[in-house]
Amino acid sequence: MRMRTRFRTLTIATAILASLSLAACGSGTHSTGPIHGSWDDVVAAANKEGHVLLYSSQKPANLQALKASFEAKYPKISMEFVRGTDADINPRVEIENRIGKGVADVHMVTDAAWIKTASDSGAYSTKLVGPSLGSPAYEPEKSVINNRFFLTSAAVFALGWNVESVPNGLRSPRDILKPEYTGKIGIVNPTGIASYVDLYRYYSKTFGEDYWEKLAALKPRVFPSAIAIGQALTSGEVVVAPAVQPLVAEIAAGAPVGWTLPEKPWGTPWYSHVLRVAPHPNAAQVLADFMVTKEGQTALNNGYAATLPDIPGAVARAQDIKSPDTADLTPERVKEYSQQWEKLFLS
Repeated sequence: MRMRTRFRTLTIATAILASLSLAACGSGTHSTGPIHGSWDDVVAAANKEGHVLLYSSQKPANLQALKASFEAKYPKISMEFVRGTDADINPRVEIENRIGKGVADVHMVTDAAWIKTASDSGAYSTKLVGPSLGSPAYEPEKSVINNRFFLTSAAVFALGWNVESVPNGLRSPRDILKPEYTGKIGIVNPTGIASYVDLYRYYSKTFGEDYWEKLAALKPRVFPSAIAIGQALTSGEVVVAPAVQPLVAEIAAGAPVGWTLPEKPWGTPWYSHVLRVAPHPNAAQVLADFMVTKEGQTALNNGYAATLPDIPGAVARAQDIKSPDTADLTPERVKEYSQQWEKLFLS
């Protein structure tokens, strides 16, 4: 488990170091936002900038699809992304903002408490100007916060299993609490990640206050992300998981897995914002706008909840996913729960 965590950290650090060299081509100073003028003027300025960088915790396959779709629509703008958990990326955003030396242009985040604080203060973001963000189909009154943060997607968590080992599948998280699954259950490490802490608390409230104590007795395998659990289900390293992203892409690729949403599924929305110190402020606005178009939503939401109706591969509507209670997810409470979780599962 330590090896997995170390590899993830090194990957993020390497990607960010690489992106620093890309940022050297941009302004690297406080952004004043996009140019004044029409949307066509913003796009023209974005084409001159020629580059945009996204920080996100979305799964790599969807981010790669977004990159391909965006570059097809805007061939003069190359898009790159750095993927990591909120615990990896949010501190980086804060550092870049504090020193006034931007690397990323757009930031996609699920941490509800961070989103509320940042959207209320406006300290990290530039106001949005893209026309697609005002589309009636996007429901901006439900989807945009303070004209800075915009709903992009939502993760809805499902039950997952390896069909070779569990041919009859699962119906409820309680179905996993069986001795035959000892050592073969995959769970995600929530340490320091507010959205995962909210997931664990939701399962306790919904499926029994002693749910995690019972599951801990079955010696589950701990993974750094839900994506890693999906890979472990595919390989047979584990055979069941109480909370995993819908395995749409894995099944399409022929993986021996199955999934279903429980009767009362949990989800968490992703919001994005254009960063105040974006080195490519116009390209950032163009990417933000593209992310809520039909092309952008189709790329981003295979296996997720989309912000537009009738998106192929989407499993729900993001506006229907309730945001976590930020009052219960302060950094102090997340830290406290993380310590309790580590004592239960890692001691």
